[in-house]
Amino acid sequence: MVNIVAKTDEKLNKFEKFKAEKDGLAVKAELDHFAKIGWESVDETDLTQRLKWLGVFFRPVTPGKFMVRLRVPGGILSSQKMRILAEAIQPYGEDGSADITTRQNIQLRGLRLEDMPTIFQRFEAVGLTSIQSGMDNVRNITGSPVAGLDAHELIDTRGLVRLVQDLITANGAGNAAFSNLPRKFNIAIEGGRDNSVHAEINDIAFVPAYREGELGFNVLVGGFFSARRCEAAIPLNTWVPPNEAVVNLCRAILEVYRDHGLRANRQKARLMWLIDEWGLDRFRAAVEVAYGSPLLTAAPTDEIDWDKRDHIGIHPQKQVGLYFVGLHVPVGRLTATTMAELARLAEVYGEGELRLTVEQNVIIPHVPESRLAALRQEPLLATFSIEPSPLVRSLVSCTGAQFCNFALVETKQRALRLARSLDQCLLLPQPVRIHWTGCPNSCGQPQVADIGLMGTKARKDGQVVEGVDIYMGGQVGKAAQLGTCVQKAVPCDDLLTVLQDLLITHFGAQPRG
Repeated sequence: MVNIVAKTDEKLNKFEKFKAEKDGLAVKAELDHFAKIGWESVDETDLTQRLKWLGVFFRPVTPGKFMVRLRVPGGILSSQKMRILAEAIQPYGEDGSADITTRQNIQLRGLRLEDMPTIFQRFEAVGLTSIQSGMDNVRNITGSPVAGLDAHELIDTRGLVRLVQDLITANGAGNAAFSNLPRKFNIAIEGGRDNSVHAEINDIAFVPAYREGELGFNVLVGGFFSARRCEAAIPLNTWVPPNEAVVNLCRAILEVYRDHGLRANRQKARLMWLIDEWGLDRFRAAVEVAYGSPLLTAAPTDEIDWDKRDHIGIHPQKQVGLYFVGLHVPVGRLTATTMAELARLAEVYGEGELRLTVEQNVIIPHVPESRLAALRQEPLLATFSIEPSPLVRSLVSCTGAQFCNFALVETKQRALRLARSLDQCLLLPQPVRIHWTGCPNSCGQPQVADIGLMGTKARKDGQVVEGVDIYMGGQVGKAAQLGTCVQKAVPCDDLLTVLQDLLITHFGAQPRG
């Protein structure tokens, strides 16, 4: 473990104290013991905090039923891995489910701690890992979900995404060099023209750019959401070629953040706060020292010049005669049955590969034209449609109060009901992206939506009820920007009418006849 302490004039907060006492990765060697003694006998800090370093999350709202967050770099899964994930939750019946996250990842729910060693052995056998996927670690590395498939892509980022994950996790074994960051950290590597990774909300984002005729990446830094502050990433004035330089720059930035990031105030423990305190020039100079050689200045412009695609539907690949088929997964919720079916479809119609998107959907690539008609007739596509209704199509939601103790409102099923109701009563001339998040932690990313809904408490008829703050103005793609709050504490029971009015007034919706 890298021994990090706060600056001499700072006091350690409770998180820094327990990290100083024992590194989160230390519980990896204790997992078998925890499984034997049962969750109720595990030390409270190990149970509620340190297990997150293994990707295992205790949930007070479902005591004894744990969530496991995998690492799925770039959202790419084999059918074999998807089947193993389905088998992990299948024994738990209705308690077992899974969610696709807004970082192209999978979270499993309902697992018991006593089963975790066996589950992890099965994960390791097929190359799955959940190491360092929670708390003060780097989250899942995101990339274009059609990397290697898109005829218009500039850089195939699959190998780079994998190399960055291997750096951070020491090839899945756990890396103490990066297990004690001041707070969580997000990295995205975009190789296409449409900003499929939401570069603006990542601590480090690589976006394609030509410098003096050579194709590589411009680098953005500091984007993040938190309960206290939301900021879009800013240019580092740095360009790197599409090779190990990407990995080395990630390492350098992480080392600077690890060694100098603010640790006393948990609300100021993100990278942008350090950039604010130092100034961009000093920060860049420190990164250059850690990098070990001079950094090249940025290219004048980047190559993000398309509106963002959602990849739903049937699309030709750059490989002649092959197609990728994007399935809409309502609010990202999966069951053991639907996961097993996705694995089967990937094998029968494709080449045994699946891709996850930040919109919480699934892509089946490598489908020959001759098999498209049969795939369209598969029963699963009645649920995971390739032609969903407009608002349902672009709907995103966090976990919500059903499983998350931070959430102030139930999100997923409420979001789906409202979107379906609005699609039934309105005609929309353009796509409108509605994102739900249950609390200010913004896992559902409401600030990048056309309409973002953040859970809160409201008052109606003298009673405290579930409500939302409404955000608008978020843009993605070539003119990405974060939205702002336009209405506060709207009761959820009033949302159908409120959203109808917003869609009619601001997005040109028309009532159906």
